[in-house]
Amino acid sequence: MVDAFVERLDKAQAVRHSLICVGLDPDPKRMPVRGVAEFNRAIVDATADQVCAYKPQMAYYEAFGSPGIAALEETVDYIRSEAPGVMIIGDGKRGDVGATASAYARAMFEVWDFDAATVNPYQGVDAIQPFLRYPGRGVFVVCRTSNPSSGQFQNLIVNEGEGAVPLYRRVAMAAEGWDASGSVGIVVGATAPEEMMLLRRDHPDVPMLIPGVGAQGGDVAAALRAGLNRAGRGVVINSSRSIIYASEQASSFAAAAREAAIGLNEMVNRERGNLRGSIVVQGS
Repeated sequence: MVDAFVERLDKAQAVRHSLICVGLDPDPKRMPVRGVAEFNRAIVDATADQVCAYKPQMAYYEAFGSPGIAALEETVDYIRSEAPGVMIIGDGKRGDVGATASAYARAMFEVWDFDAATVNPYQGVDAIQPFLRYPGRGVFVVCRTSNPSSGQFQNLIVNEGEGAVPLYRRVAMAAEGWDASGSVGIVVGATAPEEMMLLRRDHPDVPMLIPGVGAQGGDVAAALRAGLNRAGRGVVINSSRSIIYASEQASSFAAAAREAAIGLNEMVNRERGNLRGSIVVQGS
């Protein structure tokens, strides 16, 4: 029997003593080596012992055309080989219905072998269901994002059923309701710690993928105070540019990425230790 995704994620975090996810976003303007797969291999070699997950952002690979897709496949294979047990999150924010949604799910889980995918719920449960048919795989539903204009729609008040709540909270309610097999998490930006705290209060066991630290300015300590579950885990702190481009020199980028990953992991674990006495209260 295949373990549920949330169990696999929790095990990866506990075994590796890390809540860190490194975003693998190859930008030809910033990579100090030409090859995408070569660049990613160096980052993985430098950071694998510091992370619980990697998150390739699909747009960066699609922008290279077919060579980028080939590099993505090489990257996934390399992570499986060199960092077994680390989760791989395919970040494409897929969202469609019917046969198209099923094709997206097939691509993410059967073709590219991701452990989880990010999905957009704008079209309702029809856009999510095909992804939930894969035992052991997971979805992170876009809920409250870190970009400046996120509140334009996500903060709109919805009046239905349980009263007036912002749309992002309604999304979280729906996401938890869709989860029958430990497959569903939500995306909550580190730049929205107050909203994150409300979501954790209402959904104490739902995993959160948290982008927005580092280059986007989200505060790690605030995100941990808001998002940790009762076990002191339950969040995936993603950092992309501030790690993989800590140096843009060919001679030092891998070492600089390692130093940045170690620094972030140590910061997170230090804050977790400081918060240990308050997590039960927050998550109860």
